[in-house]
Amino acid sequence: MNEILYIVVPCYNEEAVLPETARRLREKLEALIGAGTVSPDSRVLFVNDGSKDKTWEIITRLHGECSLFSGADLSRNRGHQNALLAGLMTAKDRCDMAISMDADLQDDIDAVDAMVAQFQAGCDIVYGVRSSRKKDTFFKRFTAEAFYRLMHFMGAETVFNHADYRLLSRRALEGLAQFREVNLFLRGIVPMIGYTSTVVEYERGERFAGESKYPLKKMLSFAMEGITSLSVKPIRYITLLGFLIFLVSLLMLVYSVVRWARGATILGWASVICSVWAIGGLVLLSLGVIGEYIGKIYLETKGRPRFLLREVLEDTHGKAD
Repeated sequence: MNEILYIVVPCYNEEAVLPETARRLREKLEALIGAGTVSPDSRVLFVNDGSKDKTWEIITRLHGECSLFSGADLSRNRGHQNALLAGLMTAKDRCDMAISMDADLQDDIDAVDAMVAQFQAGCDIVYGVRSSRKKDTFFKRFTAEAFYRLMHFMGAETVFNHADYRLLSRRALEGLAQFREVNLFLRGIVPMIGYTSTVVEYERGERFAGESKYPLKKMLSFAMEGITSLSVKPIRYITLLGFLIFLVSLLMLVYSVVRWARGATILGWASVICSVWAIGGLVLLSLGVIGEYIGKIYLETKGRPRFLLREVLEDTHGKAD
């Protein structure tokens, strides 16, 4: 029997692009089913992340018109990563493999064929990786590559030029379900699952309609989220910085003593300038970084749910476990 595929698509205010996304995904899924590559019980699962427009109305209509479409409606906006996780966890017990992708049609839908082929060859995780960034502006290309390099430098291991276009087998989904953290950064968590993985390259296109959900400010916030969720290197760098500043302060102390001996300073200048210069900036920086980690610990200890589902639209197809 062919395996069941779920294509999980998080949606936030996507009414402008959703009808076209649904049309293309339906064509792809019907082609895969027609070729016998996947089961007729395969579905496209749209996840509404508390949209303020008519996104959920469109998803409901699509479900009513075609059984290939299902939907999950979050109780409120929880952010892209939580919406994506909600979709994957909803699909986990209903499928043999799940592919996550964005609704903006920038991810090449034809890469789904290669991902499914790699799954059938024995891979549990297949990463969709951009083959190039030639279509990006210089600023977009520079900031995006800086994002991945910064993440790597700070100890957050990710797949270079990979966003959230990936295939996960049911076994990988069950592994993902065991990661309980509230502060989600799936690009870093998925590689921790392990299992056999590979890469499928594709050419990323332009957004079909609507506006990007990741401007520069949000990308910086996303990077901070990933770094502090996956790595303690920033705290270690503070220790190193403290040591370096301590060495510099010793040099400043020698300099200040020499200046004092030559009568070139006023009383108390040496001790004040050394203390302020060596400690002030370091304390503020340290408090900021440590505060980020304390804030995350605070949120994790509360054990709040990462998402709540208001409604799930699906057809009963009776897959046996």
